Amino acid sequence: MVRMCCFSTKTEVHGTTIFARLGKPGTQLLAYQMQYSAATPTAMILPLPVALPAREDSVRFKSLKEYPELFAALERGFPELPSNSFSGSKGVPASQAVAAAPLVVHDVGDYVATFVPSLADFGRLDPRFVLAKDVWDKIPAYKDYGFAVFQLKELSGSPHPMAFELDTRLEGALFLPTVHIHDGTVHEKDDFDHALYVQSPVLDARVSDYDGPSAIDKGTGFVRSEAVAKTFADAPRSQGLLDGELLVHKVTMRGTLPNRDTFFNLKQIAASPRGCSRCDVGAGSSDLASVSLPVGLTLAGLGFIIRRRDALRGRGRA
Repeated sequence: MVRMCCFSTKTEVHGTTIFARLGKPGTQLLAYQMQYSAATPTAMILPLPVALPAREDSVRFKSLKEYPELFAALERGFPELPSNSFSGSKGVPASQAVAAAPLVVHDVGDYVATFVPSLADFGRLDPRFVLAKDVWDKIPAYKDYGFAVFQLKELSGSPHPMAFELDTRLEGALFLPTVHIHDGTVHEKDDFDHALYVQSPVLDARVSDYDGPSAIDKGTGFVRSEAVAKTFADAPRSQGLLDGELLVHKVTMRGTLPNRDTFFNLKQIAASPRGCSRCDVGAGSSDLASVSLPVGLTLAGLGFIIRRRDALRGRGRA
């Protein structure tokens, strides 16, 4: 087990899964689940690129207490193919502020959730669930972010997914919170154990046939589900997170990788003739260059997989 993500106290975490989808214009849906263990009461803190000016209702929490198996359902969308099957797709193997009114808290199943509109507003939160100011000083790009804080009701376990809708400042891009902060330190690289799931009609429009649970589709750079979400998941129980008529697309991040949040620029993917596998973007991207992003704009993990694949192919031709 490894210590990861942004927690208010020392917390052991593994098996992180994240889902993201753009909702109505200017909004994004996000769900997050993990297994964890802590010695003292703890809270997960998720920095979010909310639209400015941020308000206390810039994030709307959703309870998935009645659908704790959401991510298990998503994984069913990527079955093994029969050994004698053949697909024509071209997939490749994936390797302290002035005293103010306390913030509103929301009981959402296994969590007590709060949205903190700015760093200054942490003074309105229970100090047990606050990271020290010097930690945030190490990540200056978060200076104008908002923060979803989930206080965990138990000291350990596998709680149902956290879920919410946020007003996003990013146009045509998905944000997935993957940066790690532990022991009050932000490392340049860290250990990852994440499965990322997204939905987008942009990706659906580019896919080839399903070629198995570990085959990256050349048109998107993701592993695509065999069929649309309603065939393997219960969209009505997902509190509006899932679109039953769309495929689900997956990226796995494991090992030591750059310690960054993950952004999938759907506008650039739609415009790229090669899909995501050739659009690893940097902070100079014209589409999002004006947006304040932590450690630059990146296809974290996915770019690593593709570069590793290409390096191995190059050695094979030498």
